[in-house]
Amino acid sequence: MSLNAQIKNDIKDAMRAKETVKRDTLRNIQAAIKQIEVDERRDVTDADVEAILMKYMKQREDAKAQFADAGRNDLVEKEDAEMTIVKAYLPKPMDDAELESVLKEVIASVGAESMKDMGKVMGGAKAAIGSRADGGRINQMVKKLLS
Repeated sequence: MSLNAQIKNDIKDAMRAKETVKRDTLRNIQAAIKQIEVDERRDVTDADVEAILMKYMKQREDAKAQFADAGRNDLVEKEDAEMTIVKAYLPKPMDDAELESVLKEVIASVGAESMKDMGKVMGGAKAAIGSRADGGRINQMVKKLLS
């Protein structure tokens, strides 16, 4: 079953179980998926859905940080609950050792030797890793390996 179909089914299940946070979170994600389908007139792939989920996760993390700074613990808890729901649909994140080995392979395959080749490495890394690691984490590891 595709991620999109799984999300649709889980929305129905959340509605039946009266889980409002899960229902609302999945509806927001479904709206972002529908936006791509309408704007680009194509069906979304699992990779597209993962990208949407990563973007949604990043937004939740940013909002959580702002709410924490403002002392709004009720909203921090809400963001935590939404992030927990989204994490269930994302693939297991890479640990540092696995990320480093994949990046070393990418660096070797593109022939990167210095920081000037960072763009080539990042492009290859995003293709190889996908949504299993955050772009910021990839960037830091590439900088460490190229310097």
